[in-house]
Amino acid sequence: MSAATTRSRTPDRLCAEAVDLARAAAEEAAAPGVVGEHVGLVSEGDRVVTHFFECKEFGYRGWRWAVTVARASRAKIVTLDETVLLPGADALLAPEWVPWSERLRPGDMGPGDLLPTDAEDLRLEAGFSGEDEPAPNSAVSQDMAELVEAEDAEVTAGSPANLPLAPRRGSIAAVAEELGLRRARVLSRYGLHVAADRWEESYGPKTAMAQAAPASCVSCGFLSPIGGSLGQAFGVCANEFSPADGRVVALSYGCGGHSEAAVMPTPPRPAPPVVDETRVDPFPLRPAPDSGSVPVTPDEPSSELGHS
Repeated sequence: MSAATTRSRTPDRLCAEAVDLARAAAEEAAAPGVVGEHVGLVSEGDRVVTHFFECKEFGYRGWRWAVTVARASRAKIVTLDETVLLPGADALLAPEWVPWSERLRPGDMGPGDLLPTDAEDLRLEAGFSGEDEPAPNSAVSQDMAELVEAEDAEVTAGSPANLPLAPRRGSIAAVAEELGLRRARVLSRYGLHVAADRWEESYGPKTAMAQAAPASCVSCGFLSPIGGSLGQAFGVCANEFSPADGRVVALSYGCGGHSEAAVMPTPPRPAPPVVDETRVDPFPLRPAPDSGSVPVTPDEPSSELGHS
């Protein structure tokens, strides 16, 4: 250990005794009654000492006023360096600042809000606007345009040079427009995978609703298909009674509102009643003696109980 390091760890005596000078500087920088008791000091180097005072300001629990004093070599006068309010070990601090792009969550945007997209967003890639030549491996490359031109030559009358208008399908711009690629930027492969994972997590086969469903959405009549490569695995639910109405659902998703899950049978209609208003059916008040429903006995004038 060097001598300079030893001297820097030992506070200078004159600087350590300049507590009143440090307190006066802290009280001048702070509001009246905010500077509290002297809570310690630390040596910052040769003849440089920082004094700490308790901060009594509301909302600054654990903070300390730090006043640094120093003196020149062989000088006996201590001078003031700086005064600052610093947090202590148990200070109440604000949470770490997070950029807005990381704080933003789905559903936070409201009417009138603008969400700028980063130029290097991994979810997007350059499309074809017609100004630049597409990449060789692009779906709208020159090879694709030549292939389309060859197909058009087989169905058109004569060569394109003899036609009044050249076939529009043979141009790169026409192919790009047909494939939905004639935009400044389109979804990249990463963007497609991220969207598919997010949709499948919300309305996919692993959800509790899909596990209890009688059938999947791929056979449901309420499923509206979507275009593009995502249409091979997703669609839009159009059942107003389904929990996924208006949502993008996986074809392997399902719910109890499946169109073919339970077809309600048509309720039976009873036959109309037949009433014969021309026939009269007699109904005797007493049964006939020969009907056999009651025994034939002579009438008794009275009974033992006094009834006649």
